[in-house]
Amino acid sequence: MNYFEGKCILITGGTGTFGNAALKRFLNSEVEQIRIFSRDEKKQEDMRIHYKDPRLKFYIGDVRSLSSVMTAMEGVDYVFHAAALKQVPSCEFYPMEAIRTNAIGADNVLTAAITSGVKKVVILSTDKAVYPINAMGMSKALMEKIMVAKARLANPAKTVFCGTRYGNVMASRGSVIPLFISQIKEGKPITITDPTMTRFMMTIDDAIDLVLYAFENGKPGDMFVQKAPAATIEMLASALKKLFKADNPIKIIGTRHGEKLFETLLTREEMAKAEDLGKYYRIPMDDRDLNYGLYFTEGKKEVSLKEDYNSHNTYRLNEDELTELLLKVDYVREELKTWEKS
Repeated sequence: MNYFEGKCILITGGTGTFGNAALKRFLNSEVEQIRIFSRDEKKQEDMRIHYKDPRLKFYIGDVRSLSSVMTAMEGVDYVFHAAALKQVPSCEFYPMEAIRTNAIGADNVLTAAITSGVKKVVILSTDKAVYPINAMGMSKALMEKIMVAKARLANPAKTVFCGTRYGNVMASRGSVIPLFISQIKEGKPITITDPTMTRFMMTIDDAIDLVLYAFENGKPGDMFVQKAPAATIEMLASALKKLFKADNPIKIIGTRHGEKLFETLLTREEMAKAEDLGKYYRIPMDDRDLNYGLYFTEGKKEVSLKEDYNSHNTYRLNEDELTELLLKVDYVREELKTWEKS
């Protein structure tokens, strides 16, 4: 955390899951100031009361508004761009809202960063941006493309743009875990869309580790992905029932708007050029320009030999391993504690 000594950090969407968790790490460093930029005045007030730290500054604004982003960006050293519309069904019904926040909003943040002389920006993307079939994923895929395009144009000696892509963060906003726990506590059937559906399983601490790794190691246009295990939704429900010693029936309700059977973190084409860093993959930017005639291109055999990296072919957790992972999640432990007392 020496990187942050005497520095000013801006977190867009800072009142969300990532912002709250990252804040705990940053406040343990010698950071000079942390700016929380979001639309939600109530959550900002809650954070102000909870942390009572003079290094925290709050800015009400919307990434859709370049002027409000510019106001918050003045004097900032590093930016973590977490602001997003991330509920898949909502974005299906309001796709233009997803574009305004996830794509145009990201462009505003990156534009303001160049203008304000920010040294580094890390954008937070999602597995849904890979082979996207829903508006949320498509808008996030556009965000990634915008980041890479801006990285080509920006002077790397002044501003570096890079990004991370990760799957579902357990018990974050939009996760099914709080829903399943609520259904268990209320004695209702646990509603599953498709029992064979798989999702990557990672904790918020894993997500922050990935973002900080990208921050420390990212070159212009890089995307970083963490290798993550996966589990079926049926096993997730079963593990939670076991933890809460519940016998709620399981009800299959069918796939929701824009849902995939499995999620992908790297395409086959990305796997062919990805650098394996042990715990992570680095996907370098394609730094060619539009003068294609200058490049001699042949078909790449590696691409046809590779397969994408998805939640069906990654390491599959068994129920005991999944239960162990669930117990690392603060939300699950707190809910379990109150359940055992009742």
